[in-house]
Amino acid sequence: MTPPSHPESDAPPPVQPTHPACVMVINASDPSGAGGLTADIATMASVGAHPVAVVTGAYVRDTSAIFDHYSFDDEAVTEQARTALEDLPVQIIKVGFVGTPENISAIAELTTDYPELPVISYMPNLSWWQEDLIDQYLDAFAELLLPQTTVLVGNHSTLWRWLLPDWNHERSPSARDIAAAAAQKGTPYTLVTGIPLPEQFVENVLASPEAVLGSGRFELFDGVFTGAGETLSAALTALLACGSDLGEACAEALGYLDHTLENGFRPGMGHLIPDRMFWAAPDDADEPSPEGDTTDVPSIDGFVLPPHDTQH
Repeated sequence: MTPPSHPESDAPPPVQPTHPACVMVINASDPSGAGGLTADIATMASVGAHPVAVVTGAYVRDTSAIFDHYSFDDEAVTEQARTALEDLPVQIIKVGFVGTPENISAIAELTTDYPELPVISYMPNLSWWQEDLIDQYLDAFAELLLPQTTVLVGNHSTLWRWLLPDWNHERSPSARDIAAAAAQKGTPYTLVTGIPLPEQFVENVLASPEAVLGSGRFELFDGVFTGAGETLSAALTALLACGSDLGEACAEALGYLDHTLENGFRPGMGHLIPDRMFWAAPDDADEPSPEGDTTDVPSIDGFVLPPHDTQH
């Protein structure tokens, strides 16, 4: 028996996917959980994205210092990434510390093959490493991955030493100065963190060479934290993947970071670590819910996030 037909207008609307947005993160494993791939995974899951994690090597570290690093070879890195990209609907790619110039080259080739995916690059402090290895790594990153990068994230002093090594002005470089140096390599936006301000405050600024697009001013917490930059860059990446525009994602990521630091903890004998799952802690009847506290979230107007555009 033929079932009765229904008018097209009575057909139910198509079901929208409800699964979290997939975010590919390419980074080194950190067994302490302070930074690296571990921090990325925890942050992205907390924000609501699905981390597609590609491991590039492993740190030898605790919560106070990095002692060494062991890298995977470039084929192992790209095979992980390409296999996942052929299966999963990745929305965006985040690149952290990948260990070697060879891995940088392989990842640049990978991102060239997926030009529709924005790339968020985070540059950590590499002062724990040998000086010649730092120079080789930074040179390769600047030449191969910055042209692929949509948003560069890094601490003010780290980006200053890397992108403006010959700076000889009396004043420190501004976020726009650093963004202009990154733009010369092809990166349209730079999020500069930890810009010193008077009275124990720092500023985090999203900039292009032409303008400051938004900023957030925060009071320094007592104690030394490890993993704040990883947390911020991972949150920004995940929020962009979930549909926020660049301005909204930056503001929310800065607010999220502030809460993770406010609830930071010391699991070992070293530094404090951001509590990336602070919202999951049992409610304290005497404390306001952090979800309802938006006073510390900076206001940044929205900006459309372009896909990266290879320039090499």
